Amino acid sequence: MTGKGSAAGRAVKFTFLGGWLLFTVFPLYWITVTSLKAPGDIFHFPLAYWPERFSLENYRGLFGTADFGTYLVNSLLVSAMAGVTATAISMLSAYVLARFEFRTKSALLMAALVTQMIPSFIALGPLYLLMTDLKLVDNRLGLILVYIAVCIPFCTVMLRGFFENIPDALEEAAMIDGLSRFAALFRVLLPVMRPGIIAAFIFNFVNCWNELFLSVTLMNSDSNKTVPTALNGFISSFNIDWGSMSAAAVLTIAPTMLLFAFASRHIVQGLTSGSVKG
Repeated sequence: MTGKGSAAGRAVKFTFLGGWLLFTVFPLYWITVTSLKAPGDIFHFPLAYWPERFSLENYRGLFGTADFGTYLVNSLLVSAMAGVTATAISMLSAYVLARFEFRTKSALLMAALVTQMIPSFIALGPLYLLMTDLKLVDNRLGLILVYIAVCIPFCTVMLRGFFENIPDALEEAAMIDGLSRFAALFRVLLPVMRPGIIAAFIFNFVNCWNELFLSVTLMNSDSNKTVPTALNGFISSFNIDWGSMSAAAVLTIAPTMLLFAFASRHIVQGLTSGSVKG
């Protein structure tokens, strides 16, 4: 009886997981298949779940007429610069919050958490006026600075958990051996925290790569637009270019999927090591 019950339980579990996997993967499959259809075959009825003939016309149109390569380069540059800088600044601020006690420490932590509860579009108006005064509208440097400011609070709270998991004795031993606090941080603590730093950078990179509202608000010219802004441009008042949008979506999703695939071990190790204080 027990064997039958456990077998039935496994069957239900695998059925549920299989259905959930299908539900999750099918949109990605459908976007990919749509991108490989000729424009005239996309609305063919009945729907073809596997194209009779594959076509790269949608991809050729992206790089031939829409100049999608420029958008990819802009997104890569902005996301990488903002991700690296925000991670470096957050690493230092998280170290201070984890290792030192001062009067406004709780207030700073609360402020960092509260900023994550405020929708970004609420600040679009004041932010646009500020960036206009600084002459940073339609400027990639301005978008990088904004993304850095957006990423720092969450990244600081995240990295603080990693620092708290590292015993103080490790740092104290390094300082007894003659290292300064700054040298102990970079030569002893950071190598131990590498999975956490990689996880923080990936989250920062992906958040910047996928961000839309700030990019649409601050970027006007085609030479400075990022990928999410380009995807938004395929939607007009009377039509949606499904073929080009699907091809652009595949090219947009691919870098983040590859990044997570290559760094998945560091992400899992980083999140698990930072979730419970030792």
